[in-house]
Amino acid sequence: MTTANLLVELFVEELPPKALHKLGEAFAGVLHEQLAAQGLAAEGSQVTAYASPRRLAAHITRVAATAPDRAVEQKLMPVAVGLGQDGQPTPALSKKLAALGAGPEAAASLKRVHDGKAEVLYWQSTARGATLADGLQKALQEAIARLPIPKVMRYQLQDGWSSVHFVRPAHGLVALHGGEVVAGVQALGLAAGRETHGHRFEAKVEPVVLKDADSYAQQLRDGGAVIASFAERRAEIARQLQAAAAQLGGGVRPIHDDALLDEVTALVERPNVLVCAFDEEFLAVPQECLILTMKANQKYFPLLHESGRLTHRFLVVSNISPQDASAVIQGNERVVRPRLADAKFFFDQDRKKTLASRVEQLSKVVYHNKLGTQGERVQRVRQIAKAIAEQLFDALGQQHAEQLDSDSGELAREYLLTCVDNAALLAKTDLVTDMVGEFPELQGVMGGYYAVNDGLPDEVAHAIEDHYKPRFAGDELPRDHVGLIVALADKLETLTGMFGIKNLPTGDRDPFALRRHALGVIRMLVEKDLPLELHALLAASQPAFGALIDPASAAQLEDFIYDRLAGSLREQGYSSQEVDAVIALRPARLALVPRQLEAVRAFATLEQAPALAAANKRVTNILKKAEAEGPVDAHVNEDLLREQAEKDLYAALQRFVPEADAQFERGDYRASLQTLAVLRAPVDAFFDDVMVNTEDLPLRLNRLGLLKRLHQGMNRVADLSRLAV
Repeated sequence: MTTANLLVELFVEELPPKALHKLGEAFAGVLHEQLAAQGLAAEGSQVTAYASPRRLAAHITRVAATAPDRAVEQKLMPVAVGLGQDGQPTPALSKKLAALGAGPEAAASLKRVHDGKAEVLYWQSTARGATLADGLQKALQEAIARLPIPKVMRYQLQDGWSSVHFVRPAHGLVALHGGEVVAGVQALGLAAGRETHGHRFEAKVEPVVLKDADSYAQQLRDGGAVIASFAERRAEIARQLQAAAAQLGGGVRPIHDDALLDEVTALVERPNVLVCAFDEEFLAVPQECLILTMKANQKYFPLLHESGRLTHRFLVVSNISPQDASAVIQGNERVVRPRLADAKFFFDQDRKKTLASRVEQLSKVVYHNKLGTQGERVQRVRQIAKAIAEQLFDALGQQHAEQLDSDSGELAREYLLTCVDNAALLAKTDLVTDMVGEFPELQGVMGGYYAVNDGLPDEVAHAIEDHYKPRFAGDELPRDHVGLIVALADKLETLTGMFGIKNLPTGDRDPFALRRHALGVIRMLVEKDLPLELHALLAASQPAFGALIDPASAAQLEDFIYDRLAGSLREQGYSSQEVDAVIALRPARLALVPRQLEAVRAFATLEQAPALAAANKRVTNILKKAEAEGPVDAHVNEDLLREQAEKDLYAALQRFVPEADAQFERGDYRASLQTLAVLRAPVDAFFDDVMVNTEDLPLRLNRLGLLKRLHQGMNRVADLSRLAV
């Protein structure tokens, strides 16, 4: 089969930058998939996607002009229906053959296959392979239809009558097979040709007439002043950003932001990085405000010192490369100044009022129609935070006195509760500031700055800033106990409230980010090793809502959090069996779960593990059946131990379970499970030699009690029966 490389390009008006990369990958991927499905793309064919602000293109290797013919087998009808007793075709078969373009004589060449019920007649023929023109037309239509377009627009074609739907108006279509145009291919009212267009202002050739499919990228670069590949353009921007920063010296570096880099890559066709500056007086404004306005509004790359402190310089990725770039630089500096001046104005105005004076305004901001205003929400967060603080202080005890620079535990307790209450009261007040009104992304951050301006303690300022953390996967956690408490209270208030009014996340919708909040609670409890129990935390969150929520929702919320925990652990590399074994026990302290998992993983490598897991599963089933008739008492009467095997098992439990329990209480879960591994031999012997469900009721209850004791002793770290294959 003779093949050549294929190039397909749609030349359009400026595409949405945030979607460009996905559009390019989808366009090329579907084209290749469809050509391969039709037999036009040979085995080993490779596809390269191109995407620039004004084009989507694909280069596909080893594409045939005509696909190979292929054998086709079509099921017709049962032999009993198609052939008479004399073996001649019935009218039904003759009619079917005629529809296929064959006469009755073709009945003799039909294939007979037994399908398990009866013999069936099959028509065998050869289907001609698709031509590239037909196959590409079909593939192109499919690729356009399956583009992940954020918002489709309708526009009129040049004939003045027809209209089409696409992401942006299309003005050119290229389809080259080797050096030849694939004649007859059309899309969006355009006929395929070999002409495309380069840079709007800097193209050396207009139009760019493509020689062949393989010269596409080079001709666009040389004659059109366009880097067609999204990946190459992105890499070139990153290189220029680093080079421009290096020229300034002093360890200056551009801010790292992959999303911004992707968006800028989608805005330029041939990047040219320029160094600009703003007045140093603006550095008095919190750098988060300046960075955000430069990135979000202007798509600039702020420059940072090695310490992470913002400089007064920034980098612009221009789409033109004039000999004298001063006008471009001055234009960008002139544009950014009003933005920074607005940020400075908002900051100055906001500092004229204290956060405490803004608390009353929160009562005018609706949070949820069933849960009231932000003001009411703040009061709930305060109540929950106080309960968490008391739980945490009781668990940590005198440790807080050292952490909060106090010699007295009681003083430390009062100081902690005061800081927590102040932070919870003021945490949402920056929502009604001018700065956060303009830049919602700065909520919490600005509250921290304004708290410092108001002279509040560092613990309060840090907690106000940190209480939204973690905002996303991998985000840092609150830095101290006050921040952790308020962050936990804030997330638990949201979770408890939303579950309480049945406003639950669905498969594709989670408007209140309940999954993220649940993972945030899990991360804080686990990564900060907090000695808090999940059930107690959820119980402490309920009273703050009064009659607003359904109290029964707490159980559903607890299930939700354990489910998120299980999913998170599997993503971290733990097996489903390991996770199920630990989560099945509903561990109260989530901070201990990683250690329990490591212990289970180590236990699973022991020689005794499979037999003990299987025995545990058997014990679980026996007890489950027995407890259907009433609870089983773990008490064992030594006088009723008749068989040597049950005596040996009882003796082993008496000897090793206390040792394993002591190790469990010390948190040495691995040692606890390894200690219990010695029970394999007596457990195996028990099931080999002892009849549990004997007719003798006292004897049966005693043996069930022995199994209950075994089950309790072996399943403190994890439900080992979940490890059974």
